[in-house]
Amino acid sequence: MSFKIDRGLFKYDFIDHHAVLCVPVDADVKEIRKRYLQVARRLHPDSSLSETIAEKHLGNELLSKLVNPAYEKLSGDRTRTEYIIILSQIGKRLIQESASVTLNTDLAKKLVEAANIDHFYKTAIAKLAQTQYDSLEQALQVTAQASELNLVYLMRSAGKVSVAPPPPAQSKAQSGTPQANTPKNTAPATAPPKEDLIVEQYIRRAQSLIDKNQFAQAKVELQDALKLEPKNSRCHSLIAMVYLKQNQLKMAKIHFDNALKLDPSDETALQWKPKIDKALGQQPSDQKVTSSFNNGDKQPEKSGSGLFGGLFGGKKK
Repeated sequence: MSFKIDRGLFKYDFIDHHAVLCVPVDADVKEIRKRYLQVARRLHPDSSLSETIAEKHLGNELLSKLVNPAYEKLSGDRTRTEYIIILSQIGKRLIQESASVTLNTDLAKKLVEAANIDHFYKTAIAKLAQTQYDSLEQALQVTAQASELNLVYLMRSAGKVSVAPPPPAQSKAQSGTPQANTPKNTAPATAPPKEDLIVEQYIRRAQSLIDKNQFAQAKVELQDALKLEPKNSRCHSLIAMVYLKQNQLKMAKIHFDNALKLDPSDETALQWKPKIDKALGQQPSDQKVTSSFNNGDKQPEKSGSGLFGGLFGGKKK
């Protein structure tokens, strides 16, 4: 049996595993596992004695062909990291093609205009999850709705709102107010977001991922931010901490150096750079690391685990 969905992210030859499980795109492993167990319990052939043989077969097909692969992809550290990277790339592609993006559901269209993006998005996803697999015949339609929400959320998180349907044209007679009375300096309500605001969104997402110890995904967000604003001291300082947590001391030093060049008062860099210099056997006043203000992450270098334990006073978690 083939399950084809042609809306949302699925439309771009991408299997939206988050939509299959109906979890937010920034869900952590604990949340993903909890949701998977709920869905698997619902779809397992032995879960309901009242269902017909055909319904049991359909549930088993959904479980084996959609739900289990989604959980396998999102529960493993390596596979989830690879998936998030691809998801990020698709988000950038959607930004470039935003004029051609079409939405079919009211929920997705409302998310385009929602003032509180995160609250509306996560509330909508949670509501869909409550009934996603109640009717197996409707499960793919609900999954498609979730995927449209994921699509809009990815675009809006990157600061793009151009998928919003254009407002109806208003004639002069309907407008009522003469154009001469409109303040000349009033900023348009749909002004495009500034680049620094977009970078701030990347930083907020990265900080949230760091708080959850999801360092690989946080690094992806910060690398994207540095591509937009390579001289952002906060980005350099945060990505240095990510490398530090991953025990890549040389890369952490490079980014702490960049952070201090851009902001000599950066507290995090001032706190950790001397410790890294000492761990690497270098004197801060005599040694310099040559680096450029780019993400510089193509060839990360790892240091020994003993150094990491010495810096943080314990084993790497």
